[in-house]
Amino acid sequence: MHSSDRDAIEADFTALHSVVSRILGHSFDTLTTPDRLTYLQRLEQDTRRLQAPRHVLINQLAEQAGRDELGARLPNALADRLHITPGEAARRVAEAADLGPRRALTGEPLPPLLTGTAAAQRAGKIGAGHVRVIRRFLHQLPNSVDVGTREKVEEHLAELATEHRPDDLAKLAERLSAYINPDGTYTDEDRARRRGLTLGKQGLDGMSELRALLTPEARAGLEAVLAKTAAPGMCNPDDDTAVVDGPPDHDAVQRDSRTAAQRNHDGLNAALRTLLASGELGQHKGLPATIVVTTTLTDLEAATGEGLTGGGTLLPMSDVIRMGRHAHHYLAIFDKGKALALYHTKRLASPGQRIVLYAKDRGCTRPGCDAPPYWCEVHHVEDWATTYRTDVNKLALACGSDHPLVEPGGWATRKNARGDTEWIPPPHLDHGQPRVNKYHHPEKILYDEDDDP
Repeated sequence: MHSSDRDAIEADFTALHSVVSRILGHSFDTLTTPDRLTYLQRLEQDTRRLQAPRHVLINQLAEQAGRDELGARLPNALADRLHITPGEAARRVAEAADLGPRRALTGEPLPPLLTGTAAAQRAGKIGAGHVRVIRRFLHQLPNSVDVGTREKVEEHLAELATEHRPDDLAKLAERLSAYINPDGTYTDEDRARRRGLTLGKQGLDGMSELRALLTPEARAGLEAVLAKTAAPGMCNPDDDTAVVDGPPDHDAVQRDSRTAAQRNHDGLNAALRTLLASGELGQHKGLPATIVVTTTLTDLEAATGEGLTGGGTLLPMSDVIRMGRHAHHYLAIFDKGKALALYHTKRLASPGQRIVLYAKDRGCTRPGCDAPPYWCEVHHVEDWATTYRTDVNKLALACGSDHPLVEPGGWATRKNARGDTEWIPPPHLDHGQPRVNKYHHPEKILYDEDDDP
């Protein structure tokens, strides 16, 4: 790789754009079946090769561009600029760190961490599926495997990847793992590195997928909880009065038609409900650790629609009403987007103000951020040091990553006539006019601003 000047880079990117545009203009009607297969193969190869310069650009941003210059953390900045999800942006940053060229602390260039995989991708011989298999394989190897062995195995897998599909490569990687670690020996550190629990997005039916890799200790704890709460007849939502203390009587066990998986779900739900009701979790960002649900009075009276939790979950109104029987209720009244009469002279927002912001902002107000209220702090749109008032109409939610961006010389915030929080980028960021985050308010995208959805 040689050093290039800006004019040469611009000329090549312009030429690439022109060639792609010309290819898009072809109909391909005159091609034969072998021709179409050949051109598909060439498209696949060149698409793979183009990942290499992307790794270079991302790594250079990670090394040279700070948060102040980007206006956010690198994954968030990429997500906004490229119109991709933050999760996809984070994946590209991690992949670039493994497959892109690096620099030592002294500035000298270093090869990619996964040398063989990077070379095969740069040649267009392997794709994203192969890369995922190799990176996952290396991540799952025990720490006891030495660097030299890791490098040889990575190069061998990269070579195999050029000849096999990703699913076939995964089988070969599994066999290699058995050769390298025949005794299946893993340390506490190995297990701790791989632990994780991910709550997936809600589907159209409101259901969510939960994926987890539990440590032995976490599994043991879950087993003990479910042994009690997920036993036949326990915590059955179909019962008029669910058995939560136990043991369930014979009739409760006999009428329990749930599968084991359904009992596990209901048992975990009951355990979480008990934990939240205990009060043992203390406070979280100024409120008791509890489920906060907001809805409109109209939907509540009609028993239709949905409520929105502080974590961004949509709850059917039947669940809202059932959960609300044992809840503390707050009524917030808005006039054209502004809450009425909620302010005081203390700097910290009151619990009532935080709840109103849960209902009004529904999450972080920085444009493009998807953080729900549970992850957010309360931001003074007008500096408290100049007003000495904490007025709910001058407050906004901002997540822990974005809140520090509001500072002299950085981002600024203000309220518009509709009561929405506008974020104004610093001069060096080319984001155009001040923007409002509509991620948490899709109705503002689907409907005109002056319409009442």
